[in-house]
Amino acid sequence: MIAVDELKQHVGVSKACRALEVPRASYYRFDKPSVLTPTKSKRTHRRALSDSEKAEVKTTLYSERFVDKSPYQVYATLLDEGRYLCAVRTMYRVLAEDNASRERRNQLRHPNYVKPELLATGPNQVWSWDITKLLGPQKWTYYYLYVILDIYSRYVVGWMLAHREAQDLATRLIRETIDKQDVREDELTLHSDRGPSMTSHNVAQLLATLGVTKSHSRPHVSNDNPFSESQFKTLKYRPEFPARFESHDEALRFCRTFFAWYNDEHYHSGIGLLTPTSLHYDQADKILVARHEVLCSAYAEHPERFVNGRPKAQRTPEAVWINPPLAPETKSGLPETHCPQKPNASLTHPRLGYPSSSCVPAELDSVSPSNPKTNDFSAEQQPFEHPSHTSKNPGGLGAGPHHKQESERSEIHAQ
Repeated sequence: MIAVDELKQHVGVSKACRALEVPRASYYRFDKPSVLTPTKSKRTHRRALSDSEKAEVKTTLYSERFVDKSPYQVYATLLDEGRYLCAVRTMYRVLAEDNASRERRNQLRHPNYVKPELLATGPNQVWSWDITKLLGPQKWTYYYLYVILDIYSRYVVGWMLAHREAQDLATRLIRETIDKQDVREDELTLHSDRGPSMTSHNVAQLLATLGVTKSHSRPHVSNDNPFSESQFKTLKYRPEFPARFESHDEALRFCRTFFAWYNDEHYHSGIGLLTPTSLHYDQADKILVARHEVLCSAYAEHPERFVNGRPKAQRTPEAVWINPPLAPETKSGLPETHCPQKPNASLTHPRLGYPSSSCVPAELDSVSPSNPKTNDFSAEQQPFEHPSHTSKNPGGLGAGPHHKQESERSEIHAQ
């Protein structure tokens, strides 16, 4: 503003402000002396209690006679004695000034659940599983679809279609899938929501026996299990997905076709447009090299069409997170859910003691003993179909003969 004062004597205020890029209104406002307006004193309402009246109300409310009674009780008692101090609402306002009015009952509060933070840098490190309902032929009839998904490769490692949701069926599916994938002890974390089958004692005992770490979502937080929820959306948004399934066999045929397509043919955008099978069974590098050669040939033929220059070789995802933690120094989660753009990002958990306290090993001491009949995995107890192959077969669904039971029939597919 001083420079404007010096320059305006030669060229005027407008030209001086324009040359120095100073708004003219700001210059005039700065040049105008500020006038201090006297502050208005706070007026007291004519119906307000005086200081002596307020002190009398406090003395009465804090007295030994009324200290444990509500203002309503005090107000009614004083009226019966022929006294009137103030209204009930005024008593509450007087008490609020001293923070003397609150809920005295012991109210239950929801515990603070720890957010699960899971990291997978390769297949068979973190699995996510859930159960969804498929509408049956009539109202209130459902078929229950159990799906176990590898969050790194998005590969469906096991699924089952049953007439009911039960912990014994869940344990059989988990055990068969772990056996087929040849998962070693203390290698896998199994994540799920807090459904009855997921939190059952049978499932906890099985995971403890197999050395699998269990993890659960926070209550009423669907974002803690995003991969299973996304996979179910892909299932139910398929063009051929019907409004209702006319029979269990029709639902079974649909699931066989869908999971074969999902694992072997679906180019998943979350894993760099690779198929889950190719990433799960270490075929992705070969595919990405071939794709890069095609892009380089196209670039050599028409370089002007590649505005970002020569195409760079794409790499497989380095890390997949469920709830990536915020690093204290950067306040950003590194690495991201799919971070090929950050090849130098650390793949170690930024917090000590990973996994977090919400992911605990399922120890036998923490669960009550279960019914031995419920844990019987013999075929006589619950007939099921199983793939005929005995080794890892990418995308193979194999189906054995159908075994029927009067009440229900289920089929387990461990990939």
